[in-house]
Amino acid sequence: MTPLGRRIAEAIASRGPMSLERFWNIALFDPQGGYYTARRPFGAEGDFITAPEISQMFGELLGAWLVAAWRKLGRPSPFVLAEIGPGRGTLMADLLRTTRRLDPAFAGAARLWLVETSDRLAGEQAAALARFDLPVRRARRLAEVEDGPLLLVANELFDAVAIRQFVFGAEGWRERLVSLDGEALRFVEGEAGTAHPLPGAGTPAPGDVAEVSPLREAIAAEIGSRLARRPGAALLIDYGHARSGFGDTLQALRAHAFADPLADPGLHDITSHVDFARLSAALAGAGASVSPVGTQGEFLLSLGLAERAARLARDRGPEDRARVASDARRLAGGGPGEMGALFKVLAAASRPLALPPFGAGGLD
Repeated sequence: MTPLGRRIAEAIASRGPMSLERFWNIALFDPQGGYYTARRPFGAEGDFITAPEISQMFGELLGAWLVAAWRKLGRPSPFVLAEIGPGRGTLMADLLRTTRRLDPAFAGAARLWLVETSDRLAGEQAAALARFDLPVRRARRLAEVEDGPLLLVANELFDAVAIRQFVFGAEGWRERLVSLDGEALRFVEGEAGTAHPLPGAGTPAPGDVAEVSPLREAIAAEIGSRLARRPGAALLIDYGHARSGFGDTLQALRAHAFADPLADPGLHDITSHVDFARLSAALAGAGASVSPVGTQGEFLLSLGLAERAARLARDRGPEDRARVASDARRLAGGGPGEMGALFKVLAAASRPLALPPFGAGGLD
């Protein structure tokens, strides 16, 4: 067991089983041994690859969306351009490069903020963005970001935010907790407490698992509240489902393969699918106008992914053309290992806006 795992085991031995939410937060974000503190998660050399790491096209198209949103909002100046969970800074670098080319006034009006809890990743982000010669402001929480008109992006943020799990049985809902089996960590079931498993998800059957995440919904509500107070728009992209339902989506990843979520805390990523219906409800409940949930494939193709891929491949050799085509399929395709159908897109704004890819009817 890792040193972090031994500390978790000692805490359980002393105080009893802990919630999955608490275990998750320690395993990923502990200041000494948490996954995002100590590991290098991203890219081929890490444990998983995100869309910005697959191709520059992803960030370029999101940059075009942001410029369109800024124009629809009346070109506020200055405004806050924020990303929550910026990874290695790859997405923001592609955004800045694209937006400078599309509309220099956008880049001139932007006050850049990155919301990042990891000091190590914050250093990588600052290095990735140094060539833009812009002040890069860092916050650990959205609440620390300055007030004002806001354009916000969050790509694969919510899947890293902790959930709680509940199992339905003869006694009703019981919470899945992390306990000890000798020196190893294992799941047990305990009192459900004040939890609220998936209202509106239907009638559960024995063995059904419900996942809820008050932390994810709190972040969405905070974004919605800011959009309700000041002009702005937000784009949220993650893998998950558009409708609430039952199912166990907890998983761990290490070296691009599935791992045991409880084994070796701190050495692998822990994640789960995102319930976009709950995020949408939290955003709307806070006062934001919210779009329908779409797929990443639909979104990128509507913004011109195919045309951008053709442009990038033009005048290139066969190997480069094949790589660009493969990257585009991985971003927008619906097959095994592709992101187009699994990943969802949700937009929110301060008022109904006609924004691509939501059509002339805009957000409602």
